[in-house]
Amino acid sequence: MKLRPWPQSLFGRLLLVLSAGLVLAQGLSAWINWAERDRVLLQAAGLQPAQRVADIVGLLDSLDLVERERIVKILNAPPQGVTLDRPPLADTGAPVASAHAVMFTAVLRAALGDGRALRVVSRGEPAAGPSNDSRGVAGPWTARGGPPWAGHHESMMRRQGAGAPHDMFGPGAVLLVTQVQLRDGVWVTFDHQLPHAAGSLPARLLATLAMLLAVVLALSWIAVRWLSQPLRALAGAAEALGKNIHRPPLPEDGPSEVRQAAQAFNTMQSRLVRYIADRTAILAAMSHDLKTPLTRLRLRAELLDDDDTRQRIEGDLAQMQAMVIDALAALRGLDGATVSEPVDVMALLHQLQSDNQSMGREVLVTGRAGSPLVGDPARLMRCVGNLVDNAVTYGRRARITVEDSPRALTIRVHDDGPGISEDMLERVFDPFFRLEASRSRDTGGT
Repeated sequence: MKLRPWPQSLFGRLLLVLSAGLVLAQGLSAWINWAERDRVLLQAAGLQPAQRVADIVGLLDSLDLVERERIVKILNAPPQGVTLDRPPLADTGAPVASAHAVMFTAVLRAALGDGRALRVVSRGEPAAGPSNDSRGVAGPWTARGGPPWAGHHESMMRRQGAGAPHDMFGPGAVLLVTQVQLRDGVWVTFDHQLPHAAGSLPARLLATLAMLLAVVLALSWIAVRWLSQPLRALAGAAEALGKNIHRPPLPEDGPSEVRQAAQAFNTMQSRLVRYIADRTAILAAMSHDLKTPLTRLRLRAELLDDDDTRQRIEGDLAQMQAMVIDALAALRGLDGATVSEPVDVMALLHQLQSDNQSMGREVLVTGRAGSPLVGDPARLMRCVGNLVDNAVTYGRRARITVEDSPRALTIRVHDDGPGISEDMLERVFDPFFRLEASRSRDTGGT
C-alpha cells in the first residue's frame, strides 16, 4: 500500500491545515509570551535594587567623608554590599554586555535621573552581545569566573550570615557589581544579586496551551465535518444518479453555496430526465409506427405469385420487425427503473437454452449456481441472450459455463467464432458498435 503524505479527502486536508496552523500559532504565541515574561521579570527584579542604589547615592552625596564611611558600614549588609575602598573598574572600551547588566543599567540611570558615570558588571550569566557603551556592561570577567575582588565579596557575605551569593535566590542567580561615581569623584561599589528567570515552561502554562489546543482542534474537527457533509451527500447523489435517473432530488438547504450546488444538481437531473423521456418517446413512437406499414407489406407479400420474390420480401420484413422489437426493448431498458430481486440463474440459462434449441441452435450449459443472484432478471436475460445470439451467429454454437464461489458468480459464453482483435476489445462495449461493418442480411443487426 502506497503511503501518501497528504490525506486524500477534503475533510482530512482541511483538518490537517487547521491543526498545523493552530499548533504553529500556539507555539509562536507561547514563545512571545515567554520572552515578554522574562523581560518583565528582569525589569521588575532590577527595579527595587536600582532604586535602593539611587537612594544611597543621593544620601552619600550629601555627607562628608567621615559620615559617609559611617553610613556605608551600616548599609553594608545583606542582601546588598556597599563599599568605598574598591578601585574603579577598568574601562575595557567595548566589552561584551549581558542581558542583566544592560537592563539594570537602564533602570539605574532612570532612577538616578542624571548623567553621572556608572559601571555594571555581572557574574553567573552568559553574554548577550556587544555594547558600544563602556559603562553599564558586563566586563570580561564573566568568562573567567569573576573579577579579582569577587572572592572578597563572597567571604564578606558569608561573614555576615548571607551564605554564598548564588544561594540567596537559588540556582541561576546573577551577581551584579555596580560602581557609581559620586559628585566629588569617589566611586561607591554595590554588590547585589538578581534572580535568574526560570529556563523552562511552567506546568500551568503547558496545561493551558494543551487545553486550548485540544478545544480548538475539537471545534475545528466539528466545523470541517459539518462543512464537508454536503459534499459527501452531493457525491453520493451523483453516484446514485447513474443507477436511477428518477432518484429523489437533493434537499436544498444549508449554507448558500451548498444550496446553489444542490439546486444546480437538481436542475441537471430534471433536464436529463426530460431529455431521456423526450428521446424515448420519439424513438418509441417511430418504432411503434413502423409496425403498421410492415404489417401491410407482409400481407401484400403473401399475394405475390413469385415464390422467390415473396420469400426475399418476407425475409426483409422479418429483419425489420426484429430491429423494431430490439429498439423497443432497448428503449424500455433505458427508461425503466432498476429492479433488484433474487434470480434463479440456472432457470434463466435453461430457458435461454430451450428457446435456442427450438430454433435449431446448438447451446450447451455446464456448471451450477449454488444460490440465487440478486439483480434485474429482465436485463440479465437480455445481456446473456445477446451474448448467446452473437456466439451462435458468428461461431455456429454457444457453450455457457457457470462458476459459483463465495466471492462471485461467473458466467462465461464460449463460441468457435473468429474472435476479436486486441485493439477492438474495449470498443465492443460501446453502444451499437459492430465489428461487422457490412450490410449483409446474415450478420446485420444492432
